[in-house]
Amino acid sequence: MSELLSYQCTDGIATLTLHNGKVNAISPDMIVALNTALDRAEQDRAVVIITGQPGILSGGYDLKVMTSGPQNALDLVAAGSTLARRMLAHPFPIIVACPGHAVAKGAFILLSADYRIGVEGPFSIGLNEVQIGMTMHYVGIELARDRLRKSAFHRSVINGEMFDPQGAREAGFLDKVVTPEALMSTALETANQLKKINMTAHRNTKLKVRKELLDALEQAIELDKRHGL
Repeated sequence: MSELLSYQCTDGIATLTLHNGKVNAISPDMIVALNTALDRAEQDRAVVIITGQPGILSGGYDLKVMTSGPQNALDLVAAGSTLARRMLAHPFPIIVACPGHAVAKGAFILLSADYRIGVEGPFSIGLNEVQIGMTMHYVGIELARDRLRKSAFHRSVINGEMFDPQGAREAGFLDKVVTPEALMSTALETANQLKKINMTAHRNTKLKVRKELLDALEQAIELDKRHGL
């Protein structure tokens, strides 16, 4: 589908694999590719699996873009925030099969999915924005507030604490941790289970459950545009 993302749909399961350099940077082109892939998955009426390369889901936004000027950074974060909101409202289930590290926007991809599977190993998962001198954006705060456990929210957002996979599961970034060898088979097993649910009921219930979050994210996107990063 794209040099940044491959798309494979088999038996009602669409697997989106990110491959953008060593850290799977989330660039403007990657966001376009992800949106295009979600469009296609919706047309295919497929349960979605998003995954990355061995050892990493994503290290976050493309730093070349983030440091190329305030407006470029603002535009990239706005596009990423809009993608997160879209994922949360996607009419079919989204699973993330996280093969290792998930940092900053990589961790927000986890927080935007319906089910998240990670792997055992010396991997870091979390929101490191304050560690690298970035004030957390409004969208990030609202998304983390809703999806992380209360005990981990402040540690993650304010302190920039990073978690190992088991700690990430306890914090709310992951739902399950398996061996690296079992990652994709577990993701496919989960997808096949989710295929059995009524998708109209899934979509309508998802929108009801997440209405306050989706409304808060819509407002937060505008606040970020207005106030900057």
